[in-house]
Amino acid sequence: MHQPVVAIGLDAADPVLIDRWMAQGHLPALARLRAQGIAGRLQNLDCFKNETPWTTFLTGCLPETTGHYSPIKFYEGSYEVDDTSAYDFREYPPFYALGEDYRVAVFDVPQSVVVSDLKGLQMLGWGAHSAQTPSRSDPEGLFAELVRRYGDHPAYRRDYGDWFDPFYQERLQRTLEEGIRRRTAICSDLLQRGPWDLFLTAFSELHAPGHDLFHLSQPDHPLYGLTATAGSDPLLQFYKTVDRAVGELAEQVPTDAHLVVFSVNGTCSNYEDLPSMILLAEFCYRFSFPGQWLLTSAPAGARTEPMIPNVAHGSWSLQVRKLRHEPDAIRRQLRRAVPGRFHHHLDRMLGTLPGSGPTDWQPGADWYRSFWPTMRAFALPSLSEGYIRINLEGREPAGIVSMADYEATCEELSEKLYRLKDRDGKPHVQRVIRTRHRPDQRGAKLFEADLIVIWQDRPTDLLDSPDCGRIGPVPYRRPGGHRPQGVLFARGPRIAPGSYLMGGHVVDLAPTLLDLMGAPIPEHLEGRPLLTGSAAALCHPKEWP
Repeated sequence: MHQPVVAIGLDAADPVLIDRWMAQGHLPALARLRAQGIAGRLQNLDCFKNETPWTTFLTGCLPETTGHYSPIKFYEGSYEVDDTSAYDFREYPPFYALGEDYRVAVFDVPQSVVVSDLKGLQMLGWGAHSAQTPSRSDPEGLFAELVRRYGDHPAYRRDYGDWFDPFYQERLQRTLEEGIRRRTAICSDLLQRGPWDLFLTAFSELHAPGHDLFHLSQPDHPLYGLTATAGSDPLLQFYKTVDRAVGELAEQVPTDAHLVVFSVNGTCSNYEDLPSMILLAEFCYRFSFPGQWLLTSAPAGARTEPMIPNVAHGSWSLQVRKLRHEPDAIRRQLRRAVPGRFHHHLDRMLGTLPGSGPTDWQPGADWYRSFWPTMRAFALPSLSEGYIRINLEGREPAGIVSMADYEATCEELSEKLYRLKDRDGKPHVQRVIRTRHRPDQRGAKLFEADLIVIWQDRPTDLLDSPDCGRIGPVPYRRPGGHRPQGVLFARGPRIAPGSYLMGGHVVDLAPTLLDLMGAPIPEHLEGRPLLTGSAAALCHPKEWP
């Protein structure tokens, strides 16, 4: 028997912030939803947690099953990388591709595709953060109709910038607030075009503020004292606006329907951007070329320089480029003579940086890629954890580490990684994960990196190594990052009010929604229904932890 479900994703909505702000009375709609049904946290993966959450949700499969770990792909047999964008869904389609037996509406879910096996309507690429999907709809005229009636999303593909730029902050707040208003109006319209067996949408307007305004909200953030204004919390204002939108839509959900509100990851102080995007790349360079460096250097344990607050004019990329060391004396003199804003052009002319490409935004790949063929190991582009690939003989075109030395090289790297310390003198590597049991292990779905570096969940702008000296400090790229936990709220005929969810995972969301709908759950889905089938997953308020 079909049971209608309305599912609303809150992109990067953080469970810790939501709990705090619900307790303070700031989020009445979510608090009401919690009282009416069930609430709890969802665990995500410790690895690939920034790149894959939406793919995990949409396919109901883990990255090792889909083979999709990141939008940036390294091509074995070369030293090339490319932005392949979202997963293609050819092998594992979105879970809502349910054929003619179910009426489904999907609006602006990030990183998905328009599928043919769906009865209803689909519209993607209207306002999602990092949409990674073309702006299109099915039926084809739906996109133009809704834009004509409600307008474009004013922040679409414009919710990126330098967090320390006040003009960007003002534009972000203004355009995202308007985007929330228009998104709510479109969702209200589409809900009225039902009845739907599944209505699925996502509010993306919390994602960019989580990256670029997080430091203005959290007093324990390293940048808070430098930039925050007392009594002002723009991130909280976004959560309150989205909460009102959720409350407005919740009132329109049919009484016989289940309402599910969820996030696939959260937001926290950014502890991965700098270590993964540039500091690890420099570590691998120094590991491969002892006594040399490309990034500003000092002996480990030297007097700690002040944190660079990013208040200077110019983009983050320009500020970081000023920290680049030029080994060649003549080129070094040229860089000193030319104003910093022209260094990018100078480096291109001199050939000290590779040509423009998909990793220009990430110095850790852009600066070092031309050296990869001569390095023992190099850091791959990353949006979350650190990824290291061994330059292995017989696998890479110019591999220099023999199969016999592979194990020893991984061990040596791991030992030196565990000795890295942060600004506070504490070890900054939580764990180093090996992805291969043996050096010749291959496979189309095997992750490209040989080592995955899990950082401690506290931010740092420098790393101290007893083996290769100090790396950094480097100015913050984004104050906010992601934590590997999301949140889930649900109410409906099959859910007891006041319940608490225990033990849920993001991969469980797809089978949970299908189960609530009364739809069949494909065998390839790797999660389990959370809300109706397992007594171990639920407890009532008197049993709350």
